[in-house]
Amino acid sequence: MSSVHLNVDNIPQIDSVDDRDLETGVLMVRPTHYDVVYEINPHMKGNIGSVDVQKAMAQWCLLKETYEYLGFPVCVLEGVKGLPDMVFTANQTFPFVNVDGTPQVILSKMASAYRQDEVEYFAEWYAQNGYSVIRHVDPPIEFEGMGDAIWHPGKMILYIGYGFRTQKGALQRAADCIGCDVVGLELVDPHFYHLDTALSVIDQHTALYVPSAFTETGIEILQHQFSNLIVVPLLEAKEGFVTNGHSPDGKHFIVHNGNTETVHHLQNLGITVIEVNTSEFMKSGGSVFCMKMMLPKIK
Repeated sequence: MSSVHLNVDNIPQIDSVDDRDLETGVLMVRPTHYDVVYEINPHMKGNIGSVDVQKAMAQWCLLKETYEYLGFPVCVLEGVKGLPDMVFTANQTFPFVNVDGTPQVILSKMASAYRQDEVEYFAEWYAQNGYSVIRHVDPPIEFEGMGDAIWHPGKMILYIGYGFRTQKGALQRAADCIGCDVVGLELVDPHFYHLDTALSVIDQHTALYVPSAFTETGIEILQHQFSNLIVVPLLEAKEGFVTNGHSPDGKHFIVHNGNTETVHHLQNLGITVIEVNTSEFMKSGGSVFCMKMMLPKIK
């Protein structure tokens, strides 16, 4: 039975954890119907109806082209009218490869009623593309996919944030289903309602994080797991969404432009930073990491 760890006690040493293939593809949703039409997080307040849809499409296209430039083919799922947040592709599912090599996907149970209908469109796409679809309905436990679940790069250990969108009870279910140890990180600041807004993992040793988003126990865990744990300026995290940037390969970091201090720090570490503009999507509370789903390498 895979274990859930809520403090540093007995977390497996990274060197002893089984290796895992890095993801090789990307899934994105075209923002044809994207807008801010309700408020379900602090970033949305005052932004209803404010999205420049042409600008949003141009920003999305540039992000798609960036992943393709880095060698990650992008699959595109069309957006659906009436589901404006479907573009935030990290939230609705969690795809992985089982120990026997079978591609599987856990469907999310979205916390907000506004977003629950998004999930079936993803279920259909995954089924059509050879994935075994896992539905957790008995009992339903809120779990918002890769928005709250982040792999340790190249290792079979998973960090899951809980407290706002994902319930604590989902952690053991995910561990058992995926067959890996899960490290739970409680989120305590509503501005950082998903783990991918508060923690950005660069490589096996390096991560960016927002200390105020976590409990003292969570901070201790992250310090234990990453020898190079970088505190980002709170302003760059809240207004620049710097911890919602993404490193798909441990060498490049794609991030919303203007986060000068964090960008400088990463460049000094030899990371190639690619700055993009995600301003229209930040009005809804998401940036780079939220707008894509990394797809596993299927053998």
